[in-house]
Amino acid sequence: MEIALTVIVLIVSIIAHEVAHGYAANALGDPTARLAGRLTMNPLSHIDPLGSVIIPSLLVFTGSPMLFGWAKPVPYNPYNLKNQRWGEAIVAVAGSATNLLLALFFGLIVRFGVDVFAPATLSFAATIAFVNLFLGLFNLIPFPPLDGFTVVRGILPYKLAGDFQRFETQMRSMGIMSLVLFLIVFSYVLAGPFSSLVSMLFRTLIGG
Repeated sequence: MEIALTVIVLIVSIIAHEVAHGYAANALGDPTARLAGRLTMNPLSHIDPLGSVIIPSLLVFTGSPMLFGWAKPVPYNPYNLKNQRWGEAIVAVAGSATNLLLALFFGLIVRFGVDVFAPATLSFAATIAFVNLFLGLFNLIPFPPLDGFTVVRGILPYKLAGDFQRFETQMRSMGIMSLVLFLIVFSYVLAGPFSSLVSMLFRTLIGG
């Protein structure tokens, strides 16, 4: 039951991440996601069978220290954004910001709700907080196709941003292989320090 709940939390958190991108783009003048019917938490509009169900489930069931996945990317047209200087960075960071806000909200419930909520409720809130903290920080890693790279590119001077754009285009042209390449590097180099960071922040958040 606990594993199933963790998978559900992971899937819903991934979807919330994508919906946040769409809302940010819409607020900045690009209605692409809204017109495509993607500003909804309905899983049927977002689920990618591999990235939203199969891989997250395998990670949870195998006890992997990594928790990640992806939904179908929310479409947006950067040329429609009112703020051409910062627009892409704002849209990119919106997903992780949503995950981190959810982590903060449910983490504070755990921290201050001991005398208010049942242990099962606190345990569920802790799961939501941890999953969203992990997802939010993971997606901020500055490597394509993760959002962190788009954020960095969006705040760099134009010339340097152009170099980053070309690198990102090359990586995205590799399709799923770019994600596989990143995961190999992450697993062998970054996974340990990153997991330690997330665990430390989680304990700080819930007062553990």
